[in-house]
Amino acid sequence: MPNTSIKFDSAMQETYLNLWRSYDRLRGIEDQLFSRWDLTAQQYNVLRLLEASPEKAVPTLSLASRLVSRAPDITRMIDRLEKRAWIRRERSENDRRTVMVSITTAGRELLGGIAEPLSECHQEQLGHMTDRELETLTGLLCKARRPHEPAESRWNL
Repeated sequence: MPNTSIKFDSAMQETYLNLWRSYDRLRGIEDQLFSRWDLTAQQYNVLRLLEASPEKAVPTLSLASRLVSRAPDITRMIDRLEKRAWIRRERSENDRRTVMVSITTAGRELLGGIAEPLSECHQEQLGHMTDRELETLTGLLCKARRPHEPAESRWNL
């Protein structure tokens, strides 16, 4: 329902600011969850991508391109995860310039411990919406970003 008490320059501005506000509100709930493990949402995203990868190890640049949001300093993020023994990295045998990253047993255990609290987090964030509403919202969000996604993006649905 549009907010008629606030004046916007256009429907596009109103929509964009509502997206931004929604992201802020929902992200706050998620940040609170991940802070229990001194983890960021992007670090969690890296771990999930590594766990789900059919390859044992993933090149760093390939991993960066698969993230939900851009990570300007993937190397520093990998450093932090490696320091906590959640991932391991090694140089590719075929190309010494390529760094390969894989999840460790400790990283998998961390994800296992986060799974249920994260499900509860999603319930808190969006559980008030019906499956049909969520499906409609997802479709609209995909449509909104489609012209801005790189052709090779896994997010092109």
